[in-house]
Amino acid sequence: MKVTIRSGEEYIKLGQALKKAGLVDSGVEAKICIQGGEVKVNGEVDERRGRKLYGGETIEFAGKSLIVEKG
Repeated sequence: MKVTIRSGEEYIKLGQALKKAGLVDSGVEAKICIQGGEVKVNGEVDERRGRKLYGGETIEFAGKSLIVEKG
């Protein structure tokens, strides 16, 4: 599955990427999952909801893998 950063935007935040991919329903749910250590970025647990993803990163959550790409 891919998450595309909209044209004209430099990055997408980790919490926003999870919402955009439909893996969480709200920012609050994203925050809980991220701060609970359930999300990996490039193979490492990242607990920063506001982590900026610029493209090329891989997100792993709930048994799914996402690739962030520029649009």
